[in-house]
Amino acid sequence: MAEVPELRRFTAARVALGRSGTGLPTQAALDFAEAHALARDAVHGALDVPALLAALPRAVAVRSAASDRAVYLRRPDLGRSLHPDDTTALTRSDPDLAFVVADGLCAAGVQAQAADLIGACAAHGLAGPVVIATQARVALGDEIGAALGARAVAVIIGERPGLSAPDSVGIYLTWQPCPGRTDAERNCISNIRPGGLSCAQAAAKLAWLCGQMRMIRATGIALKDEQPEPPPALPV
Repeated sequence: MAEVPELRRFTAARVALGRSGTGLPTQAALDFAEAHALARDAVHGALDVPALLAALPRAVAVRSAASDRAVYLRRPDLGRSLHPDDTTALTRSDPDLAFVVADGLCAAGVQAQAADLIGACAAHGLAGPVVIATQARVALGDEIGAALGARAVAVIIGERPGLSAPDSVGIYLTWQPCPGRTDAERNCISNIRPGGLSCAQAAAKLAWLCGQMRMIRATGIALKDEQPEPPPALPV
């Protein structure tokens, strides 16, 4: 059993923590409590929209129909609909791809990574209007994409925080967005964060998915992630 702690070199999961009687050692219990508090804070954190608008100067900001964070957490349905006062903020431009930057359940992760993700996507030729949405669920991108007349929408959103990852972001890609789309009609790129998938890797994956999407004119269960692995680096 002496070698079990070596597992902790390979994962941030809570394994091989040791034992004190029938419970955890004090330090492991304190670490768990801290991680739980960070995850709760992440859920209740607010997106700094002015800062994101400064980093993404051509973006526009909208809200969902959820009036505040408490309502957002209690009423997921309201997070999927655009606030009626913000419908005029979106101008139809019929883009090939639109981006929605949404706070979701982890505003801190979006705050830290959204601008870099958009920049990395641009490096792969993925460009389009950017909409910043607060109190937003993934499906809000369907209504936003439809209002813009977009052929596809990529929703960059804060994922549900975990005890080892309170800053994770996902990208949900949907072909021909419109209200009523289901999760079975989307592709998700998950675990975008330090220690997970980098912004560059996520953008490369999204670019590949977009290429396949345009060929088959669909996303979700019809679009399988069969991106070839990059060739191994040659020895120097």
